Amino acid sequence: MGIFGRKNETTATPGTAATAVSPDLAALTGTYTLDPTHTTIGFVARHAMVTNVKGGFGDFTGTLTLDGSDPSNSTAEIDVVMDSVDTGNADRDGHLRNADFFKTDEFPKMTFRSTQAEALGGDDYRITGDLTILGTTRPLSIDLEFNGSAKDPFGNERVGFEGTASILRSEWGLTWNAALETGGVLVSDKIKLVFDISAIKNA
Repeated sequence: MGIFGRKNETTATPGTAATAVSPDLAALTGTYTLDPTHTTIGFVARHAMVTNVKGGFGDFTGTLTLDGSDPSNSTAEIDVVMDSVDTGNADRDGHLRNADFFKTDEFPKMTFRSTQAEALGGDDYRITGDLTILGTTRPLSIDLEFNGSAKDPFGNERVGFEGTASILRSEWGLTWNAALETGGVLVSDKIKLVFDISAIKNA
């Protein structure tokens, strides 16, 4: 039962056009602001070839513009403050902020600007756009699942999505690594991006 793709199942009678989109989905059309207290923008990296290190960013802003009748009109934009990286280890976070990785003094933000949105069927969607890290912009596609909509106890209309994407960090200039005595490298080139989004509809 997707936010963009579900059709009204009412059969048209002679001389009457069938409704293209059910009213409840049409009502979700609008602009939404990410709720940072209920949204996660995270990543997973392979460490020393044997385990995963998980992290995220605590400071970000974002906007979703949803079209309940045509997903191709939907857009997303996110700005992430790179200094807010948090992996649960202060030394590792400091290393990520310095010149080996994020160079946060020179490149304080990571940004995403969508260029295309697609309905894949059911509750599944794909949003493609431009991801900029370290001043390098490359395309990124994020597969998303629509988790539903609800009005919270404070009267906010919310929508929820969760999704993932994979990147090769070297394609954005994140090339630092260290060789292991047993072979392989300390940090994987492939990074999994994780999104758990709650967004509030603007008045």
